Amino acid sequence: MSFFLKSMVSSQVKNLGLGGEEKTEDAAPADPAAAAGMTREEYEEYQKQLVEEKMQRDADFLHKKAERATLRTCLRDKYRLPKSEQDENMIQMAGDDVDVPEELLKMVDEDATEEEEKDSLFGQIQNLQNMDMDQIKEKAQATMTEMKTKAEEKCSVM
Repeated sequence: MSFFLKSMVSSQVKNLGLGGEEKTEDAAPADPAAAAGMTREEYEEYQKQLVEEKMQRDADFLHKKAERATLRTCLRDKYRLPKSEQDENMIQMAGDDVDVPEELLKMVDEDATEEEEKDSLFGQIQNLQNMDMDQIKEKAQATMTEMKTKAEEKCSVM
């Protein structure tokens, strides 16, 4: 209760301008180094480090984007898809030293070997074993009867 009274009285006294010390927050130092609590040289060095770190992050980001663009280009070549001008520009911006990350290359190579196995004669034989022969037989018979009926409709001799 006394805190409440004290705060009310002190605020009224301050409004009258009769006493109490006021701290002004408006008087901020003009020098940003002083505001950060550093000397001028320390502040300049700090700003220099920030700029260098940002440049390094930007360069790393550009390099990663170029790696991804290179991988997309490889995949487009593999699957004979149209080329992307945006990816080619990204690779050129990063320079010629862009390589696809090893993990991504391994994934692409694994997919390629799986597809080669499926395309080989052995892969086709395995696919034949997995097929349902009864279903294929029924489908073939349905196609034959459909062709016969259409031929009978069009040909007067049959």
